[in-house]
Amino acid sequence: MSETGAGAPAPEAEAEAEANAKTEADVTAASAMAPHLMAPGPARPFLALLKPLVEGLGFQLLRIRMTGDDGKMVLQVMAENDDFGLTIEQCETISHTISDVLDVENPIAGAYALEVSSPGVARPLTRPEDFEHWVGYEAKLAVQQPIDGQKRFRGAVEGFVDGEARLQVQLEGYDGPQILGFALDNVSEARLVPDETELKASLRAAKGK
Repeated sequence: MSETGAGAPAPEAEAEAEANAKTEADVTAASAMAPHLMAPGPARPFLALLKPLVEGLGFQLLRIRMTGDDGKMVLQVMAENDDFGLTIEQCETISHTISDVLDVENPIAGAYALEVSSPGVARPLTRPEDFEHWVGYEAKLAVQQPIDGQKRFRGAVEGFVDGEARLQVQLEGYDGPQILGFALDNVSEARLVPDETELKASLRAAKGK
């Protein structure tokens, strides 16, 4: 019979530490391979520039979008604080910081407008941690490559496991709901279905912690 020496971690502790490390690695890897959700289309080049700026201010970047045409481009930046929203003052702080850097870097040719906002009730799910936090809430998810001929799904968020975002969905031919996993690199869009009452209650609870 083997013994565990003083100061050595127990097998159970080692297993738990390994599991936690694997989860963190999955989240990090998934974030790296799905920039198209955080910065779709023409906004992609701005992700590497703006993400560190927003995080350096103590906020989390959810999504960047570039809309409009050559006459007037609009750069939309969506971020959140630890309470999953932003105050007006925080939006102004982010906006001023980004504007100062863009004035120096000058990555946008021509006139543009900068819009900074919090996610609101129909918040996009762009990161693994979004699927972890909003477990139990209803979401819509679209994929680039069809799964059994289907490209759009709707169901309850079931977390982020083994590198996949999971939804509990009702499928034709099954008596009960099924849990499906979606690789983030195949997800074209994911967002919560607005339920203002539940989301406001959740945000109030978070602010009270």
